Amino acid sequence: MTAQRINPSILSADFVNLEAELRAIGSADYVHVDVMDNHFVPNLTFGPPVVQRIQEVSPLPLDMHLMITDADRWAPGYAEMGAFSVTFHAEATKDPVALARRLREIGARAGIALKPGTDPDPYLELLPEFDQVLVMTVEPGFGGQGFMSDMMPKLRRFAEAKAASGVDVWLQVDGGISVDTIGIAAEAGADTFVAGSAVYGGVPEQRIAELRAAALDHRHSGA
Repeated sequence: MTAQRINPSILSADFVNLEAELRAIGSADYVHVDVMDNHFVPNLTFGPPVVQRIQEVSPLPLDMHLMITDADRWAPGYAEMGAFSVTFHAEATKDPVALARRLREIGARAGIALKPGTDPDPYLELLPEFDQVLVMTVEPGFGGQGFMSDMMPKLRRFAEAKAASGVDVWLQVDGGISVDTIGIAAEAGADTFVAGSAVYGGVPEQRIAELRAAALDHRHSGA
């Protein structure tokens, strides 16, 4: 059975009490950390010094999502900090394969993210070069947006390519994931789910359990 990984996004956490907020999601699989530079997206979040500190205190491995320009230059540094997974945007790299190989050499899982408007075709044949594909289900930059169900055909194309190639690549979705939408994404082939307000908007451990159950239930009852 395919795993259903729940990766809470600390973009929705209380930054003043971040260490406590990290401890509150101990039953999750990974911590999703959004790095935004106010260039690639119109928002500014964490930089290397804060991520380094998060890495030091987090009880869970870090799943980095870099929404930054010039990923070729900056992404390897996050792998060198010890992040478990580093995902960069297809739109922000000159050579995604070379960057993914560099991240793997350092010891991190290499992920590639696609904005809603990005054509998946150029990346379907490249699946063996990546450990994770992130299909954005909102426009990147801000938390709390509505889930874009029209991204499911794109997700299905990656799921079909994964099945055809036999490559062990994780298919992640990020944006608008809740107990009401997670099943839609699971049915389309996602196995890794980023949720921010859906986790931190209530009791985190309870919300994580509800999300995991919703994803599994839908997968059992789906096609």
